[in-house]
Amino acid sequence: MNYIYPIASKISTNDKSKLMNQHPKLIWMTGLSGSGKSTLALQFEYFLFTQKFKTFLLDGDTVRNGLNKDLGFSDDDRKENLRRIAEVSKLMIDSGLIVISAFISPFKAERELIKEIVGAENFVEVFVDCPLEECEKRDVKGLYDKARKGMIKNFTGIDSPYEKPENPDIYLKTNEQDVSSCLDILVQKIVPTLSI
Repeated sequence: MNYIYPIASKISTNDKSKLMNQHPKLIWMTGLSGSGKSTLALQFEYFLFTQKFKTFLLDGDTVRNGLNKDLGFSDDDRKENLRRIAEVSKLMIDSGLIVISAFISPFKAERELIKEIVGAENFVEVFVDCPLEECEKRDVKGLYDKARKGMIKNFTGIDSPYEKPENPDIYLKTNEQDVSSCLDILVQKIVPTLSI
């Protein structure tokens, strides 16, 4: 039997959106570890803050340190990790916020699930593309080296696959474009969709 009966607020998402003077969205940055997702997410969040947008940043390491600290890196745990993040993002969108996320999210099926949970109209997929070799050069945490030595299992790009987005809303090549150029693209393509 189902004993769960979610309540419906008297204040709609549209009402909250009007109050905040913005369209809530989930900006989902996906790419290999070291591709530049977190760097761009931080820069973009700061830019939006300076423009008076109300945002929240979700990052993989932060979420796994709290909300999802009970999960490992098996395919099933990765799927659950992203499902939880999508549900949290949906709650934030319902409150009127612009959510910026930086997660490897290696599988197409999980990214499609996220889009389904938050609604396609609220989802912006940003593919932060960078060749594996370059990501390994940038790896200040030494994760790729540990993965190649077998010290980390199921590491994306080494012994676990990354399925590249086929039609992302925004495609950034961080081995060819610097942070400033990538930020300019995000601003030009996303900010007009956020303003009321």
